[in-house]
Amino acid sequence: MFKLIKFLKPYRLPVAIVLVLMFIQALTELYLPSLMADIVDTGIVKGDTAYIVRTGAVMLGVAALGTISAVIAGFFSARTAMGFGKILRDRLFAHVESFSLHEFDSLGTASLITRTTNDITQIQTVAMMSLRLFITAPIMALGGIIMAVSEDPELSWVIVAAVPVLSLAVFLVAGRSVPLFKIIQSKLDKLNQVLREELTGIRVIRAFNRIEHERQRFVRANADLTDTSIRVNKIMAALMPLMMLVMNLTTIAIVWFGGLRIDAGRMQIGSLMAFLQYAMQIMFSMIMVSMMFVLLPRAAASSARINQVLDTAPEIHDPPRAKGTGAKRGFLEFLDVTFRYPGAEQPAIRHVSFSAGPGETTAIIGGTGSGKSTLIHLIPRFYDVDSGSILVDGVDVRELPQSDLRSRIGLVPQKAILFTGTIADNIRYGKADASDAEVRHAAEVAQASEFISAMRDGFDSLIAQGGTNVSGGQKQRLAIARALVRRPEIFLFDDSFSALDFKTDANLRAALKREIGGATLIIVAQRVSTVMDADRIIVLDEGRVAGTGTHSELLKTCAVYREIVASQLSEEEIA
Repeated sequence: MFKLIKFLKPYRLPVAIVLVLMFIQALTELYLPSLMADIVDTGIVKGDTAYIVRTGAVMLGVAALGTISAVIAGFFSARTAMGFGKILRDRLFAHVESFSLHEFDSLGTASLITRTTNDITQIQTVAMMSLRLFITAPIMALGGIIMAVSEDPELSWVIVAAVPVLSLAVFLVAGRSVPLFKIIQSKLDKLNQVLREELTGIRVIRAFNRIEHERQRFVRANADLTDTSIRVNKIMAALMPLMMLVMNLTTIAIVWFGGLRIDAGRMQIGSLMAFLQYAMQIMFSMIMVSMMFVLLPRAAASSARINQVLDTAPEIHDPPRAKGTGAKRGFLEFLDVTFRYPGAEQPAIRHVSFSAGPGETTAIIGGTGSGKSTLIHLIPRFYDVDSGSILVDGVDVRELPQSDLRSRIGLVPQKAILFTGTIADNIRYGKADASDAEVRHAAEVAQASEFISAMRDGFDSLIAQGGTNVSGGQKQRLAIARALVRRPEIFLFDDSFSALDFKTDANLRAALKREIGGATLIIVAQRVSTVMDADRIIVLDEGRVAGTGTHSELLKTCAVYREIVASQLSEEEIA
């Protein structure tokens, strides 16, 4: 947790103010019992009313100072803790954004969400408590012991006997609870994962009538988290009764032995009252420490999880000395590229070589699992190649700044992703400063204008989270419009026409040919009708290039392509 303290630097002044104010409050708390003892022993015993009034006025002033200090400290500690949490969330989110897909896969989306929300909330809570208790509790404990000894050194042995018992109880409970709090956070990840899968996959769950199965999955994950939480809370719950028992026994002992000392004339009544209050302050400071031990283990587990994310170095990063490409034309080359997913037994693509130039349409086709999407994902450096190289305008993509590389690419992913907002906002995601005319033109080329104009608010119509209020084909067309409005040098269409009917598919490809004639166009597709007019078709089979050429050339030279064509087209269409 100490590694995260550096993020408190912007709040150094508020932290200093809180510490000073809590120090003042602690001193006022320690001074009040002494004043009360003076009122009893000097004012009440001697019948000095003026002394009682004067000392009482001082007590009121001291109490007011302590209260004001506590209120102001509470304000600044809350403000500091919330700001600390904000900085942590910002840093965590910014760092996660730099991850490659490999880091996302290894940490898990559900876990990253939990770490950004629940884990940081735990740390926020402890930060706010710590600012107030870590200064108050030690001063109250130490100061209480000093003041109690000053009142009556011999009676202080009662406190000396009680404090170790309380300390031992706190440390034993904390020692057993720390491992369980770490387990709780991992089980919370699991619950979050199950819930996320069920919410995003609700259509599939209902279609296959697996509602009861998923309910049982959630019940098991929820029960697992609940059982562990009950175990740790049972341990923590045992602490407070134990401390109250020790406090009450200590009070009885002080009153008993103090009464004997008063009876023997070795102690005054006011001193006994003050001593009793100092003993309670010492005990309450121990309770405050125990409260911190309730929160600290969970916060420690949360901070370790956050540090794990912050310490994870992205595999993909910009080179120290990035190269430029001179004129940007969009010429793309794969030179003997091989790539294996982390942990996979076999490479996803092997020794792939081809080139694609501006004004050309290069289509990639192959069976399921042949490596088509993998090949597309290597171009914008979602992953880095294991061997070989990918060149853009003659420069290896690993030697280009990621922002520069990706600014040249317009990607339409296999699964069309839309964001909450208007249709215009989603199209402008490709180019933030796109004019209304550019947005409308991109939608026309993507064959989306017709369904957009049919919506009540047109381009201002709202898209629900995940695009659930539009069809699959409409999603794909909006995703295509988003890429088109960017006007990049390289277009990557990863099976982006699969949800379109044949007529819309044909119209879209014709419009694309007119619109982006000077750009490099890479199309991944399953349909032969989508790729047969391409300038170059690359056939992938189990990660290898099985053939390259035009449609007519591949029919003669590539058996894999002929099988694909025969499975989709009739003999008349092939002829």
